[in-house]
Amino acid sequence: MKKVIVFFISLFFLSYSIMAQCAMCKVAAESDLQNNPNSIAKGINSGILFLMVIPYILMAFFFRKEIIQFLKGKKNSE
Repeated sequence: MKKVIVFFISLFFLSYSIMAQCAMCKVAAESDLQNNPNSIAKGINSGILFLMVIPYILMAFFFRKEIIQFLKGKKNSE
């Protein structure tokens, strides 16, 4: 269970620098960032990534028993 939690937490922090935006949000953020380097555009990416990670954490929580059984079965078959 700890490995699954560590995996999802590390996934969040590793994907923190990924630019996860729709096309319109990206254009608006880039133009705002060019005009003002300390703008709110820097927080848009972290907000989008935060909203993207929450469903995965919830799914891992609800299906944690199935995930553990799958990983144990995978480990036993090796």
